[in-house]
Amino acid sequence: MSSWLRPLRIGATLVWAGLAGWVCSRVGTPLPWMIGPLLATALGCMAGLPLTGSLTLRSAGHWAIGTALGLYFTPQVVGVVVGHAAAILVGIAWALALGLAFGLVLARANRQITGLDSATTYFASAIGGASEMAMLAERHGGRVDLVASAHSVRILMVVLVIPFGFQGLGLRGLDPFVPGPAEVHVPGLLLLIVLTCAAAGLLQWLGRPTPWVLGSLAMAAGLTASGIELSALPTWMTNLGQLFIGVALGTRFSPAFIHTAPRWLATVAAGTLAMIVLCAGFAWVLAQWVDLHPATVMLGTSPGGIAEMCITAKVLQLGVPIVTAFHVTRMAAVVLLAGPLYRVLSRRGWLV
Repeated sequence: MSSWLRPLRIGATLVWAGLAGWVCSRVGTPLPWMIGPLLATALGCMAGLPLTGSLTLRSAGHWAIGTALGLYFTPQVVGVVVGHAAAILVGIAWALALGLAFGLVLARANRQITGLDSATTYFASAIGGASEMAMLAERHGGRVDLVASAHSVRILMVVLVIPFGFQGLGLRGLDPFVPGPAEVHVPGLLLLIVLTCAAAGLLQWLGRPTPWVLGSLAMAAGLTASGIELSALPTWMTNLGQLFIGVALGTRFSPAFIHTAPRWLATVAAGTLAMIVLCAGFAWVLAQWVDLHPATVMLGTSPGGIAEMCITAKVLQLGVPIVTAFHVTRMAAVVLLAGPLYRVLSRRGWLV
């Protein structure tokens, strides 16, 4: 692609996505500035429109969301999160077990696919760290195209089903937590941007997963937990962050996507719906044990990605720091344990 043509395509994509976000905000859809751009770019890409995303803008979106989430971690909130450490550990175990079960279903339902092996089904079914799972699958000889498509379908369905479902049930505004900084202060905002970007850049340099979410989140949370409240984030920044993430998700799709192993995609879609239902049941049971609303636990244990589910929690005001803690620890556990666990299970012949 010509160097001058790519910026034009990115600009046109943002205009298209922004129009979709505005329309969704006007009609009252949940998460309009993420769901609108996601659907518009996904449908446009599959229809053959020359839409394209940008890694830089995706990182900017991750930074905005990570920083906004970190501002919730006041000293009081940190104490609440630590008090629910046992529930968070149970959530990690649930995610690992659910991913393994999903992998067995994928393997048994798609035996006829050429080149399908245990590495492909195992890493395609892991809940969390989509890009890291694709890299691990390639390292272990799996089919990266099937792994990437499985994670794309799973995240797309979770982002659509859960927010619309929660809106239909009237589940919002149940969050007792509010961000520490309540107002925007320009000097403090500029310093916050510098510090959070520096932390994210350091994690990227160290090769850590999702550095622009986790780095900005860690820095903003550390400052807020220490009682240092530099500034709130303007609403337009978080909306723009949602738009950038929606575009990043939507542009994963292509005209060839719908022709990629239809049975595989159908199985992933059906399995994702089943996991959402199972997570709802698990959340209800776990909520009886801990002092949390089932909707908050559902978001924390759902089979979605960290950015998407934490955005949902923030927009719907459903236990933002608790949901964030669930997803951050789960993602870390999945990224760290997926490879070693695969090797152990493979050696013992427990994978199909």
